[in-house]
Amino acid sequence: MSWEFGVTVAAIVLTALIGLPIGHAMLASSIFYLLLQGQDLSIAFEQMLTGLYGSYVLLAIPLFIFAADLMNVGSLSDRLLDFCRALVGRFRGGLGHVNVVSSLIFSGMSGSAIADAVGMGRIIINLMTKDGKYPGAYAGAITAASAIIGPIIPPSIPMVLFALVSDTSIGFLFLAGVMPGLILGVLLMVTNAWQARVHNYPVDEPVPLRELPRITLRAVPALLMPVILLVGIYGGITTPTEAAALAALYAFLMSTVWYRSVSLKDAYATVRSSARSTASVGFLIAGALAFNYVVTIEQVPNVIRGALAGMELSAVGFLLMINALLLLLGCLLEANAILLVIVPILLPTAVALGIDPVHFGVIVVVNTMIGLATPPYGLLLFVVTSITRAPIRDTIRHLLPFLALMIVGLAIITFLPDLVLWLPRLYGYKG
Repeated sequence: MSWEFGVTVAAIVLTALIGLPIGHAMLASSIFYLLLQGQDLSIAFEQMLTGLYGSYVLLAIPLFIFAADLMNVGSLSDRLLDFCRALVGRFRGGLGHVNVVSSLIFSGMSGSAIADAVGMGRIIINLMTKDGKYPGAYAGAITAASAIIGPIIPPSIPMVLFALVSDTSIGFLFLAGVMPGLILGVLLMVTNAWQARVHNYPVDEPVPLRELPRITLRAVPALLMPVILLVGIYGGITTPTEAAALAALYAFLMSTVWYRSVSLKDAYATVRSSARSTASVGFLIAGALAFNYVVTIEQVPNVIRGALAGMELSAVGFLLMINALLLLLGCLLEANAILLVIVPILLPTAVALGIDPVHFGVIVVVNTMIGLATPPYGLLLFVVTSITRAPIRDTIRHLLPFLALMIVGLAIITFLPDLVLWLPRLYGYKG
């Protein structure tokens, strides 16, 4: 690797530390690299345009974002929450269980951890802290932990990005995320039950069983969205991108026409909000595409593969090292930046060691999602503390048991690949 590449990496780190968004930092530093190399600066923009406009799969990202925003604005999320309360709210620490189950269900519609925490999370935090039932810090901690599940169970924006840089099937990646998401959900509920017993959190008044059919019926239109997505993709009716468009249209019609809970003004505001979120992700992708050109020119994946070959790592040793590296990076970098920059460097070595790319994709996504809630810079920590107004140190203290169990879940996902790949293989995956 050349000295120009070293200067480029240093420039990215420096500009990011002074507050420049990581996408802008990668783009500016890549242009600086081309300048140092004496190459045509327009190459950076050519890479951006080719990558952004030549990838049909990227259309799924704004559509999933729009569908999630509509769920948050309309009454669909309220109906889902009522359903979850009727289902698991009767147990000790019931609202904590509701938090986890609502994330499991909402994850089938949003594909975004932040959308889950800001939308459904805000509602459940208010319920948990009402009348002092739960400390705000605990409500924030379990919300941050459960929001992690959002991008693991399909649909998943991070998995769309992984597919973009790895040329892996989105459909099989989505299927591979189901079991890991359920495993993490069960572990979070076990942790919540233990915490509720230790701290003597209240048992909420149970919803009468005779009310369950009525509440379920009210929630059916919202519950149908993940069904529509999965049937469309795995029934061979739609591509993942077309399924995302169908989900956005369904959420729009349910919110504006069926429930009439979203006015045209609200819908316009939702479009603007979704556009801002999409632009933010899009600029990050653009910067990563320019930087990946630099990485390719410098043959960084081959250099790393050679270095790892010299270490004579087994597949297990490599996965242990990758988990440690990604958990560390997840504390410091945005998840999408890790997926777009680190994955193209590490994936060739993983494949060479016989690690299945779909399994590797799930491991990477789970790691980056845990990083969203990991101190000191986990983005979800700042999101939930802005809602609860609880001191961040108290939120972290309550979050640590959840993080410990999630790392146990990560170990299960890492070292039991057949568990992760069981569902994709059921639908014809040959990996």
